Amino acid sequence: MKFITDITVIIDEADYTEPGRLRKILKSYSAEKEGTCYRVGGTYEELEHLSVQLSAVKHSINSATHGQQDASTHIKSMDVSAVVMTYIQEKCAKELNKIQGNSFVFETQPEHRTVHNNPSGTVQVIIRPQGVSAHPVHADYVRQRFITFYQRTASDLQVTSVPVSPHKHEDLQMTFPRILFKPSHGYPVTATGPFLHIAQLKKFLSQNTQSSSKSPVNKGSTDTPSSRTRGPQPTQDKDPEDELCPICMEPIAIKEKQTLQCKHSFCKDCLEKAYKYKPVCPTCGKVYGTLTGTQPDGGKMKVYRNDSSLPGYEKYGTITIYYDIQSGIQEKEHPNPGQPFEGVLRMAYLPDSSEGRRILELLRRAFDQRLIFTVGRSTTTGRNNIVTWNDIHHKTSTHGGPTCYGYPDPDYLSRVGDELKLKGID
Repeated sequence: MKFITDITVIIDEADYTEPGRLRKILKSYSAEKEGTCYRVGGTYEELEHLSVQLSAVKHSINSATHGQQDASTHIKSMDVSAVVMTYIQEKCAKELNKIQGNSFVFETQPEHRTVHNNPSGTVQVIIRPQGVSAHPVHADYVRQRFITFYQRTASDLQVTSVPVSPHKHEDLQMTFPRILFKPSHGYPVTATGPFLHIAQLKKFLSQNTQSSSKSPVNKGSTDTPSSRTRGPQPTQDKDPEDELCPICMEPIAIKEKQTLQCKHSFCKDCLEKAYKYKPVCPTCGKVYGTLTGTQPDGGKMKVYRNDSSLPGYEKYGTITIYYDIQSGIQEKEHPNPGQPFEGVLRMAYLPDSSEGRRILELLRRAFDQRLIFTVGRSTTTGRNNIVTWNDIHHKTSTHGGPTCYGYPDPDYLSRVGDELKLKGID
């Protein structure tokens, strides 16, 4: 997964009682002034350092007690799946450390290793500052980064039981490093990992079972060297000099090879199976065909216009989008098929500029392809079985800036355009 590298933040001079000190700090950065606000761009590390400097300015103005209150009250806990969080903490530690940086630490309650035997359980994730001077904007940004990473990881995660004895799962762990194996008190072992890696594991176990049943040497043996888990072996009808299929990790036979426009090649059968899950290249994620989401059927998207302007787009009117998803019964693609889900009414805003109108049409296509919403757990309330936003971000407020999901946010249209492009909508 690629993380955001270039970021832009908006700093309102009105929030500081010593504008002279603020301007002195901003001299070291590429700051552009627009009215009473400064627009500052840079890398995550650069803006993290700026956040610390701004916090120091506010800390000197307010009392120590007030500073501690700012650092904590802007950070909200989140209820997340224990299974997904366990996978993230054990298999995505590098990515998690990059999100939290040096100023924050992620805590789970209860501790994630104590709940992995309860697949339906949840844990509470708390983002705590390392010091008392954490800036609220910085804290909210880290939280949003984590939510995005969590949702993308959870959407591609599959949990299954594999028929291997607990003492063999260590061999499987070496062969499939992206999969998390958890032996239970008995039999079998629980495996959690990305969809394609779980598919590879099942195929590998199936091949080993078949070869074990055909081999007279292995009959009646439960733990001989020849029956232990090995890496995927090439079949006899394939040339060992052929390139490996990224899905099954076996050489691709010339007659079975299928190369996509992005130049990545796979076994034809492997690619067809992957396309049944999602029509994207399993290697780079390029979309082929039409991507369809899990948004409940029957929703409505209505658009209205008015002459009032949004901060940062004073020359244009405002586009207001009304989304209406009625309550209903979950289908087979939802978390709890057959159970009811709660619908939602949502409003979002765009500037009535040429770029805003272009984004509006892309959002229409995303809505028609059922990509705007999904059914699941709310990251803000922790409630299950409700309609929630998917990973296409909307501005649900006209004011307040990025931290309040509003304007001004000069890079929002570009960002949401990139999110839509990742889904094949451009």
